[in-house]
Amino acid sequence: MSGVRVEVLVDGDWASGSLVDDVRRGLGSSPLRLPPKWLYDDEGSRLFDEITRLPEYYPTEAERSILAARAADVVATSGATTVVELGSGTSDKTRTLLDAFAGAGRLRRFVPVDVSEQTLRDAAEQLSERYPGVAVEAVVGDFTLHLSHLPANEPGERRMVVFLGGTIGNLYVEERAAFLGALADSLDPGDTLLLGTDLVKPVDRLVAAYHDPGGVTDRFVRNSLAVLNRELGADFDLGAFTYVPLWDAHLERMDLRLRAESPQHVVVPGADLELHLAAGEEIQVEISSKFRPHGIRTELAAAGFEVVELLTDEPGDFALTLARLA
Repeated sequence: MSGVRVEVLVDGDWASGSLVDDVRRGLGSSPLRLPPKWLYDDEGSRLFDEITRLPEYYPTEAERSILAARAADVVATSGATTVVELGSGTSDKTRTLLDAFAGAGRLRRFVPVDVSEQTLRDAAEQLSERYPGVAVEAVVGDFTLHLSHLPANEPGERRMVVFLGGTIGNLYVEERAAFLGALADSLDPGDTLLLGTDLVKPVDRLVAAYHDPGGVTDRFVRNSLAVLNRELGADFDLGAFTYVPLWDAHLERMDLRLRAESPQHVVVPGADLELHLAAGEEIQVEISSKFRPHGIRTELAAAGFEVVELLTDEPGDFALTLARLA
């Protein structure tokens, strides 16, 4: 079996409805929050791609170096023949892993999962050409909602779920537990997870990675307000906020915020919402949790995963953890 199949689990109204729900919940809470997934419109995705090439932003290349050095080991140890990638985007980094699977003659099926239908369709066609004979079964869906829809194992086969980029660090601890639990429920014993996590390191390096001198990260975070202005008719003044990247030592995470420089009255018609921001009040746009090996093992074990191998780059900045569902 080969070729491309696309399953669409979100309809055309899903994004707008989900955005409204998220904005009402997040901007109606204290502290004010915006879910980070709304950072990634076309402009946000472009800016993030620029961020990944900044010298200060180490995670992308650190993770890529681990894949380049250890992909063949991951293939051999996992025993998988189906690779499922959550939040796949263009599957750029993942191609190193897929090349290793294909080179070992073990890649039978690739299942990329992403909410961006056009990006997913384009990537799926490219991957189908790159790996002839491999079934590409793309799923247009939200990995926090649609894990139960992942294609099942075929007899005698095993799946490996790939979740790269440290994206799990964008979830709060209770959200991570719910996500890993739902993932475990969707897999079979013996299936594996390859999880990318950024590791705790000196604070100056962490802050520098999110506060580049060219202001690319500032524009990326600020773009979240532009999304609300465009999609929901909000009247945020993007210039009336200061970008504030903070290190939370207690929770060991970067906390990316926008701080109102003066009192503001903001109307969000599309969400039937009005905000009265005090001078100095902040909107939390994204968190990026950093991990320690013991913490990774503990969180995975709570969901029923046993760590098989924890791989790091040479400086020890980033980890890829291969875990098997018991």
